[in-house]
Amino acid sequence: MATEVEATDVIKLILQFCAENSLTHTMKALQEESGVALNTVESVEGFVSDINNGHWDSVLRQALSLKLPTAKLVNLYEQVMLEMLELREIETARSLLRNTEAMQTLKGSDWERYRRLEDLVARTYFDPRDAYGDSSKERRRGQLASSLVVEVSEVPASRLLSLVGQALKWQQNQGQLPPGTAFDLFRGTAPLVQDEEEAPPAQETRAIKFTKKSHPESAYFTPDGQHLITGSVDGFMEVWNYSTGRLNKDLQYQKDEKFMMHSESVLCMASSRDSEMLATGSQDGQIKVWRLRTGQLLRRYDKAHSHGITTLCFSRDGQGLLSGSFDTTLRIHGLKSGRMLKEFRGHTSYVNSGIYTADIVAATQQIVSGSSDGTVKVWDARSSECMFTFSPHLGTSMVKGVSKEVPVNTVLSMPQNVEQIVVCNRSPTVYILTLKGTLVRSFSSGKAEGTGGDFVSACTSPKGEFIYCLAEDGVLYCFSQESGKLEKILTVHDKEPIGLAHHPHRNMVVTYSEDGPLKVWTPA
Repeated sequence: MATEVEATDVIKLILQFCAENSLTHTMKALQEESGVALNTVESVEGFVSDINNGHWDSVLRQALSLKLPTAKLVNLYEQVMLEMLELREIETARSLLRNTEAMQTLKGSDWERYRRLEDLVARTYFDPRDAYGDSSKERRRGQLASSLVVEVSEVPASRLLSLVGQALKWQQNQGQLPPGTAFDLFRGTAPLVQDEEEAPPAQETRAIKFTKKSHPESAYFTPDGQHLITGSVDGFMEVWNYSTGRLNKDLQYQKDEKFMMHSESVLCMASSRDSEMLATGSQDGQIKVWRLRTGQLLRRYDKAHSHGITTLCFSRDGQGLLSGSFDTTLRIHGLKSGRMLKEFRGHTSYVNSGIYTADIVAATQQIVSGSSDGTVKVWDARSSECMFTFSPHLGTSMVKGVSKEVPVNTVLSMPQNVEQIVVCNRSPTVYILTLKGTLVRSFSSGKAEGTGGDFVSACTSPKGEFIYCLAEDGVLYCFSQESGKLEKILTVHDKEPIGLAHHPHRNMVVTYSEDGPLKVWTPA
């Protein structure tokens, strides 16, 4: 049975090839004849950022290859024209108004709006109130970004040439595309297998065993759902087939027993959105970035932090890497430069968790961090300024008669709601909060604090219908986000649980502890 390829995907491959090789006339003719539009940009986040920051030369250059609705194209050219007037680039503004197809379309469809723009061009001064009305330049940029971002997408460069190369090396394929599987040729991905209805785990279906001197300190599913990766106390990273519980020997470097590794314990991992790059952080403050498919070391930050790396997160465009550490700081490292780009200071104890917010349309990207000082902080990713600080857990715990802040273990983005986060601290309660610290909902195991049932880690199901919390007594608590009730309790480990992870598309949870095996849990 042949691999299925959509005809429109083939046309898009040719269009992308034309665009990358400046074959603009050929590309335009093919788009008109086929009715298929490419509508891709190098980076959606970069495109939005250019609009929000008024980098109009870049925006207009990309817009030339896009097929946008007429109304949105008119809004774009109008905004650029108004900003040229504000900069007193009169001739540029006049040229945009009179010589562009979009504005000539406006002239024929809405004469009053066009005439108002002609009047603004003819003036010897610029008044923002006349140009932007009750709005502002920044607000109009944000609205424009929101309307255009839904029209574009991003795909890897040179897909046509890459596919030809892959065809020539088909025997080296990793076995991730069985015969008869539908394939998105344009984006280069196999369709994701996704469970339609979310359900909490009920039974152990697989156990991955480690040696007596080794156990996983971290475990991670890649965003494409293809790989389960563990980072061990002995410094090894291993990629597993989670269906069989065996090492993935389709990866040549693992078949040759040439594993990715650190010299000390691997405490955390993160992957780029396309699952191509894997970042790992170790106890000695070192970060390594790997190409997962080949095991190649792409980048190494030997002194990323002065103490152990506790959390990692790629930026949406895959060009920045956020890290947190026992040294109380967060830092952003450049993948291209290999240098630290920004540092965030303000926590007074270990940074245990750090994430980028999911909203790419907002002009200001935010970072959220959780610390053993008991606080959650929301940062401006550009200025490194702390915008909000809040403590989700009221009060303190008592350790040997001494009052102590309740550590925040995990901070997660709430799936399908970019304005909310899940905060798990070392207590029997987990919280859903807004980015300003307003409590939306809380869930409790019902146990008293300090009695052995405090949570050590948490994760959510892919759609956010369930929140899973692993407690220090080895019990997994499954909370329903919709009903607010405790749906299921499972004893998953006998001692010293460390963490858990959820498959990005399937009803599958893995848990791991110091007692050795990593366990895979699924519904009955």
